[in-house]
Amino acid sequence: MIKRSDEVATALSEGRPVVALESTIISHGLPQPRNLKVAAELEEIVRAAGAVPATIAVLDGVPRAGLDKGELERIATEPGLRKLGFRDLAPAAALGVSGATTVSATSFLAARAGIRVFATGGLGGVHRGWTTVQDESADLDTLSRTRITVVCAGVKSILDVPATLQRLETRQVAVVGYRTDEFPGFYLTTSGEPVDWRIETPAEAAGIMRAQDRLGGPETALIVANPVPEAEQLDPALHDRVLAEALRAADAEGVTGQAITPFLLEYLVRATSGASLEANLAAVRGNVALATEIAQSWAQG
Repeated sequence: MIKRSDEVATALSEGRPVVALESTIISHGLPQPRNLKVAAELEEIVRAAGAVPATIAVLDGVPRAGLDKGELERIATEPGLRKLGFRDLAPAAALGVSGATTVSATSFLAARAGIRVFATGGLGGVHRGWTTVQDESADLDTLSRTRITVVCAGVKSILDVPATLQRLETRQVAVVGYRTDEFPGFYLTTSGEPVDWRIETPAEAAGIMRAQDRLGGPETALIVANPVPEAEQLDPALHDRVLAEALRAADAEGVTGQAITPFLLEYLVRATSGASLEANLAAVRGNVALATEIAQSWAQG
């Protein structure tokens, strides 16, 4: 059973806009004490625009949609907090474990709670060298069977972007570019890969959501790819150089599996003197703002 906060439950019952936010950026993506400040900032972006934020997490085995101040502090400061994907939700619930939710777990819990719009930084996807290691994020599978709209800055640039887009097509997950013809590159404004559909307004995104429901079919997600502003992106030349270094370092140290993503992201933060983290946060802020506008259009019916 998902526990909705009173604020979230009331907003949903009244048909007011609600935006889901993930919690791994708080627990695992940012250093203390900045993580708690960013968590509060992102919720305030939603509230200031007239919607209700629903940060998703699992506390003492109970999935939560919407956290109060004390619960948000737990996510930001509690030692040993687990990182929970969709597959981890049942064990966490049965064993009374607390954890922050990834894109796959957040998408599932938000949809089950009745929330249709979710803002995050970048999605997981197909890893480089997939033909050898067959490493693919669970995000893609969950989004192929969860009716939710995810506003993101593309997929993490450490991944195989063309392969990820191909996988999303195969899984019948619609991808639209928000005021762009090119798929964003997470830290970068563009990955260089085209998108098939472009929208110009939040209302158009809400219109696609309604068309999904009218058409029926598989309960797939809608991905709204929102580029980080060019002035706030990571310098592309620096990005490419450091990412190449990070990939070589991972290979030399034998880093594989679930450890590869945090290894590469941490390497980028260190080697860019924090510039990659600032680009990530710029993307997240923009995604939360856009998701709020989409949620408002969706709530208007």
